[in-house]
Amino acid sequence: MRMCVGCQTSKPKKELIRIVKCPDGKITLDETLKMNGRGAYVCRNTECVKIAHKGHKLDKAFEMQVEASVYNDLEKQMEILQIKENGGVVNGTD
Repeated sequence: MRMCVGCQTSKPKKELIRIVKCPDGKITLDETLKMNGRGAYVCRNTECVKIAHKGHKLDKAFEMQVEASVYNDLEKQMEILQIKENGGVVNGTD
């Protein structure tokens, strides 16, 4: 079980996406759950990323200031992931 940094809900690890701070300092989504680096978990939706941004949750998890552009990039990555998981369908339409 892991806790989403956005909504603070505990879920099985496989139901969440890992956000990782790589050793080089880059922050990205880790779909494999295996990348090296410090990790934090978020639900598979952009809303939880937005909540994490508003509350500066990744700043706390990674013990550093995370720029707004990083949160924006994570939201875009999450949107792309959601499209992939829905078989290319955006918002329930083709």
